[in-house]
Amino acid sequence: MTESSSADPRALLSGDDVLAADLPDWRLLLRSLHARFEVGYDAALALVAAIGAHAAEVDHHPDIELRHGSVRVVTQSHDVGGVTARDVALARRVSELAREHGARPAPEEVQALEIALDTPDLARIKPFWRAVLGLSDDPRDGDELADARGTGLPGFWFQSSEPTEEDRSGEPAGRMRFHLDITVPHDVALDRVEAALAAGGRLVTAEHARSFWVLADAEGNKACVCTWQDRG
Repeated sequence: MTESSSADPRALLSGDDVLAADLPDWRLLLRSLHARFEVGYDAALALVAAIGAHAAEVDHHPDIELRHGSVRVVTQSHDVGGVTARDVALARRVSELAREHGARPAPEEVQALEIALDTPDLARIKPFWRAVLGLSDDPRDGDELADARGTGLPGFWFQSSEPTEEDRSGEPAGRMRFHLDITVPHDVALDRVEAALAAGGRLVTAEHARSFWVLADAEGNKACVCTWQDRG
């Protein structure tokens, strides 16, 4: 972490800054720090309460998901739309609390799903998807819709594409337009790609690796395995 970023609580941290912060229990996914801790249910309840008490004390509030056998914590500085020194400090304290409650970190298990829709005319279709999914425009990116109410839907974004003859004719397109983006920890991405290939997939392109690998199943349906690395 650079000196300037640690001094300014609103300064956004890069992926390299996060690595330098040495947070072994946490991984950077989609502008947030993610952690998963495996722990029995009773201890998990106590851990969630302890995290909540600390969050209230420092006025920095992570998302916490309690499931049978695990607690998932995601932190982002929402006022700047990314990770700051405030998140690093919170992450460190959460890890301390997890150890105190006997929780085992499982950073290799965190991931984040996004749905992408190719379109030559964003303005034409975006209002429909915003309405049918109950999402909001993302103020940070006009190509994305945001789950501002925190209902648990995956991210949804639009990818610009060239119009086909079907598009020009006004008829519904017959080709596949959706693909999935699965963002994983940078240190498990290659394993995930290899597992997909071993399961009958094919590599469409690795041109943009380590940012993302484009894969397809036996019928041509595509998915991208993504990380924070090598992004502009």
